[in-house]
Amino acid sequence: MARVAVMGGGISGLGTALMLGRRGHQVTLFEQDVRQAGDDPEHDFYRWHRPRVPQAVQPHSFLAPVRTVLRAEAPDVYADLLARGAEEYHDFDWFGEHPPHRAGDEDLVTLRTRRIVLEAALTAAVRREPTVEVLPGRRVSALTVRGGQPPRVTGVRVGEQTYGADLVVDACGRRSPVPAWLVAAGARPPVVESHRAGIAYLCRWYRLRADGPRDPGRIRTGSDAAFALAGVFPSDNGTFAVNVVLSTADRTRGALTDPAVFEAAARRFPATAAWLDLDPEPRSPVLAMAGLDNRWTSLTDDAGPVVTGLVNTGDSLVHTNPTLGHGVALGLRAARHIAAHAEEIAADPAGYHAWTVRELRPWYDAQVTADQANARRLTESSPAPDVRAAARAACAFDDPVVMRARAQVRHLLRTPDEAYGSEEVQERVTAWLAARPDFTPTHDGPTRDQWDALIPA
Repeated sequence: MARVAVMGGGISGLGTALMLGRRGHQVTLFEQDVRQAGDDPEHDFYRWHRPRVPQAVQPHSFLAPVRTVLRAEAPDVYADLLARGAEEYHDFDWFGEHPPHRAGDEDLVTLRTRRIVLEAALTAAVRREPTVEVLPGRRVSALTVRGGQPPRVTGVRVGEQTYGADLVVDACGRRSPVPAWLVAAGARPPVVESHRAGIAYLCRWYRLRADGPRDPGRIRTGSDAAFALAGVFPSDNGTFAVNVVLSTADRTRGALTDPAVFEAAARRFPATAAWLDLDPEPRSPVLAMAGLDNRWTSLTDDAGPVVTGLVNTGDSLVHTNPTLGHGVALGLRAARHIAAHAEEIAADPAGYHAWTVRELRPWYDAQVTADQANARRLTESSPAPDVRAAARAACAFDDPVVMRARAQVRHLLRTPDEAYGSEEVQERVTAWLAARPDFTPTHDGPTRDQWDALIPA
């Protein structure tokens, strides 16, 4: 069994520590924040100021890999999540009655909950694990490194104290200091690829009233305008978030931090208006997040691993703009792989790096492509819409076969080429278009003039 030091107590760090511990490895988890998610998610969610984790208060939809990994590796955590109010939503629930089952349909499930609920369930499980020692308030200040080609990380340093390890896992997030530490220690620099997203998020949280309406009817959770996206994120315990996405260059972005302006704008989109019409109780101010990028940080280059004894995971490895909800899903997949191959990775991380490129990199590339397209569209400089792609998106809400393909892509189970390229899906979309010869892609949100009229001078 290996001695493993995990740096960072976010979801990826917690998941990695838990899965390693349950395989018998001796794990020490270092988290610089003294506070941890506890038994009062309401208090933690609204009152815990976490400037290093801005995404903590933004809406989440946890995709199929989150559910699959937890049910396989930590079924008690998954049961705890449901007990805390998380809800399952199958993509076929849109139709009311599910189509005849096909292999894999059981995985097309989104877990609807706030991030804090997942953090609380993982934290509780890690505290119960006898093979995991949690050291909150202990910020790793340096790595201990033994020279060589490549150098080998042999542990971590916290102040004047050194902790030896056979393997160190960097789960410090997108601002991880590890790349700089490695260069300072004489290692070749990690290979970093970064693409600015150019997208800003604004959200506000609401709670459905106990004595009020709770069902918005059969309406999609997303709407769009030529320059903005809007969506609703149903969550745990009667909470939901209304989310608006704009280009960071949009001149009206700052005005939306006013709750009255935000709500007036959100009511111009059918998806979010339907939920606001339920007269929910506002629970938060308007929460903004911007300055995001997509970043891939590889600890291997053309010559091989730049260091041994250390690997990265979660946002330290692959940080993606949250539009498609990939972050936690990719983080827990990597955590599971590290736990299953810890001793092998400790001896030589090359196999892990190859696995991340094969299994995770395609979804990073997909996010970059999607963000580039969204950035062009939201700045009103996009080319004419792809009619067939728009038809495929609309057809999914009429045809379960196309919805299955859409869900497989959304849940990271098949690539777009694999899912949409099948003859069956192609025939369904062609038939849908033939029945609607006048189909033209349209937006269901406001025009630019209608939008600007909502914004104070």
